[in-house]
Amino acid sequence: MFIKSLALKDFRNYKEEIIEFNDSVNIVYGKNAQGKTNILEALYLCATSKSHRTSNIKELIRFEKDEAHIKVELYRESNLDNIDFHIKRNNKKYIAINKNPIKKLNELFGVMTIILFSPEDLGLIKNGPKERRRFLDLELCQINPLYYFYLKKYYHVLKQRNTLLKKISKFKDNDDELEIWDMQLIEYGNHIIKIREEFINALNPYFQEKHYKISKDTDNEIIYEKNTDADNFNYKLKDRIKYDIMTGSTSVGPHKDDLRFEINKTDIRKFGSQGQQRTAALALKLSEIEFIRDSGAEMPILLLDDVLSELDEERQRHLIESIKNIQTIITCTGIEDFINFNQLRDSSIIVNEKDIENNKLIQIDKGRWIR
Repeated sequence: MFIKSLALKDFRNYKEEIIEFNDSVNIVYGKNAQGKTNILEALYLCATSKSHRTSNIKELIRFEKDEAHIKVELYRESNLDNIDFHIKRNNKKYIAINKNPIKKLNELFGVMTIILFSPEDLGLIKNGPKERRRFLDLELCQINPLYYFYLKKYYHVLKQRNTLLKKISKFKDNDDELEIWDMQLIEYGNHIIKIREEFINALNPYFQEKHYKISKDTDNEIIYEKNTDADNFNYKLKDRIKYDIMTGSTSVGPHKDDLRFEINKTDIRKFGSQGQQRTAALALKLSEIEFIRDSGAEMPILLLDDVLSELDEERQRHLIESIKNIQTIITCTGIEDFINFNQLRDSSIIVNEKDIENNKLIQIDKGRWIR
């Protein structure tokens, strides 16, 4: 799998542009605030239907325009596929695959598998559990279509249950309806828990191998901290009912799950150094690549958003060594970051605000470098 081209129209700061990529390493470089990350954001959007930078899709549309259009040409299993993504100012999104409009978002997942690594991901370990659940959900939605179905159903039921809890708290009735929502919450929640657990168990050997290569620590592990499991989900919901009614919110379920990263049995989120936390985040991203490769699926596409500048030389080397045989699109502010990495001397793309305005993006042929 690799991206052949990306066409942008009225997306962020791009008026109209077509960018072509090769099937190995592509370096997008230029000064800050020139639109480098916007290129990665457009690709990520076409793979996941979401921006990794904002939840307000109106921000993606060029100033004073009514809509934005993204088109990706993608080689997948030797076929050329197209993803068309339209964003409207009324917050509507329209997606077509090979000119066929999709009816459900799960039809998009898996068409183009993306792994994004940004400086924010280096904080994945030390940030709150919401970030780690987001990592789980985005990864699993791309590789397991059923997971998105269960996740969507679960959060719909969760919303309904929370609404009912607030009504019960206010009016002191309707509590008989809770059992209906509880049964559905348990059903969909148990599917989510099972898929998450299987994923972490399968990912752990890859994580341990990658982490060892970087740090030489032999005892490292990702631990899935389930808020509940199938055996006691129902019991815990009933046990917490008074508290849930008082707060108007459901306190039990996979929406409260977390991941714990341990080195030598120590929780590095609480007691690890910044270097240990960054190593674990890097090992996690590299593990994703290997896991997807060995799962029999097509190789994912790796997006690196100015992340090399945040890593020391040793971690840079491990990252670069891991991107062989995978299409990678890297943003940076200076080409000098890559001079020492001979395997990156494939091609590069200059991004400059003036060139964007004049529709003059330049693609550098293989072997030519701007110094």
